[in-house]
Amino acid sequence: MSAFQSKKIIGLGLILSPLLLLTACSQNPNQAVAAVTDNTLNAISANQQATQNKKIVVDFYEGVFQKHQVKAYADRYIGDKYIQHNPHVPNGKAPFVDYFTGHFKENPEAKSVIKRAVAEGDLVFLHVHSTQNAQDRGVAIVDIFRVENGKIVEHWDVQQAVPEQAANSNTMF
Repeated sequence: MSAFQSKKIIGLGLILSPLLLLTACSQNPNQAVAAVTDNTLNAISANQQATQNKKIVVDFYEGVFQKHQVKAYADRYIGDKYIQHNPHVPNGKAPFVDYFTGHFKENPEAKSVIKRAVAEGDLVFLHVHSTQNAQDRGVAIVDIFRVENGKIVEHWDVQQAVPEQAANSNTMF
């Protein structure tokens, strides 16, 4: 299908959608309004949940990776079942605490600064600049967290070293 055909179909859909809604409302107005209201409330509820998930993850991340209060923030936010996809960190809350407590003892100046945070459904995405000390150029990280019932239950990350020179004038953040 060509881009032109796609635009025609989308345009037709935009024209027909209100007509279909009007037809539904004329045949059974209460049911049509209830369906629209339910869909709107579901969208608002999902958006509120994503916003709440983002607050949870950002507070957790800042507590662990800036304040270095690993156990306190892990106890507050990590679920009983915690799946870790970073190959250097074992599954579970206790192994997470052990790993990062040791990391911050060895790297007391380490910090990770969130540059962007986005949430969709049960997933929260962070774009982070992580450094070990003031002299370190650092690493660009995309962390992905899955939140379930107010607890972080799964984590993925992708990391890329910040180069000394780039082929363009853009930053990594």
